Amino acid sequence: MRSFGLAVGALFLGIVLGGCAVFTIDQRATEGPTAPDVWKERFQLANGRGPNFSETQGFEDQMDAQIQEFLRKNPEVANSYRVSNLRLSRQVMVGMTKEEVTLLLGKPQDMTDDAARMEVLARRWWPTVKPNAKEAWVYPAGWTLYFDGNTVADMTRYHRAFLHP
Repeated sequence: MRSFGLAVGALFLGIVLGGCAVFTIDQRATEGPTAPDVWKERFQLANGRGPNFSETQGFEDQMDAQIQEFLRKNPEVANSYRVSNLRLSRQVMVGMTKEEVTLLLGKPQDMTDDAARMEVLARRWWPTVKPNAKEAWVYPAGWTLYFDGNTVADMTRYHRAFLHP
């Protein structure tokens, strides 16, 4: 009976500690962060809480208006393969321009054209990312976008977080 109690106690301790475990995301991607995710992350950092319904709706309405205006001024984009990522998923993808990224995600937290700094940001992906990476923009939740001139050439994400029960 005592061994059963010890087993249950060990199981409970494992669940509690497992719920606070660290997990790491380390990926290379062709589609990156979404506008709502970056906005929510920045909102949380600025306000110490998540956005409410009306704040989220205000963001969505503003994003709709900005995208419509951008597409009106850039009809070539309205007929490109990137338009669905702009209008529907609002997600950055390889091939987007700096203007499109800024439209969706706003200004980056950090920017660099230093190869040594980009190597640190890309970690294990640097050998693959390096040939086309002339500049890197850093966004919340560990996203780094690498540009070759005016175009997103690659993306990586490295994010460590705690799981909470």
